[in-house]
Amino acid sequence: MREELLRLERNGRVAIIRLHRPDALNALSLPLREALRRALAEIDADESIGAAIITGDEKAFAAGADVRTMRDWNREDAATNPDLRGAWEQLCSGRTPVIAAVAGFALGAGCELAMMCDFIIAADNARFGQPEIKLGTIPGSGGTQRLTRLVGRAKAMDMVLTGRLIDAIEAERCGLVARVVPLAALMDEAVKAASEIADLSAPVVQLARQAVNHALESTLAEGLRYERRLFEETFALEDRREGMSAFLEKRKPAFRSR
Repeated sequence: MREELLRLERNGRVAIIRLHRPDALNALSLPLREALRRALAEIDADESIGAAIITGDEKAFAAGADVRTMRDWNREDAATNPDLRGAWEQLCSGRTPVIAAVAGFALGAGCELAMMCDFIIAADNARFGQPEIKLGTIPGSGGTQRLTRLVGRAKAMDMVLTGRLIDAIEAERCGLVARVVPLAALMDEAVKAASEIADLSAPVVQLARQAVNHALESTLAEGLRYERRLFEETFALEDRREGMSAFLEKRKPAFRSR
């Protein structure tokens, strides 16, 4: 099932998950979500993997949820279906840094999936949106919450209330996207970034992710206290001493993730 719905590849210490429902623009059906959950769990359990990439194809990263499946749901179905958010919980709680490499459409649940990743690298043909309101519903996996924190209230209200799509340049300008690259260079850029992260100290990468994510959930004063505690934790690591020694000795550090 996983091979039909997604493809899991390896490039050095980088895992690449390719969503693969080309006939449906990689719409996130429940079986695809379960396959994604299992792939993410497999990656998290493999300590030889230092970073991961989620991507689709040139036409679509993921063009939303599987509306055909959800059309006849009632409220209880939406609240209790175990496959609806399992992949999201695995992604958001995992140890592995994840980059979204987005080409084509990232709409609805696809845009939400991209926002759950640590950051987004977009091809110049990418388009983002939360068009759920045109289907008589609203985003249900972070599309109102993460989007607002990333782009601000005005832009989020515009996108959520009108269902308007934005291109890659606007997405970068408003803070949704970290980088925009030519379509032909998308995967090379994503693999390069993921490889750079994978070569760093894994515990320090985790502390850095925790610190940045905490900034979205705290006041500045509390966030600064949290950052200071994590900064102090790095001084208990061998990798911190190695990194500083390598800098002073003008050599590449040999991190051992401890």
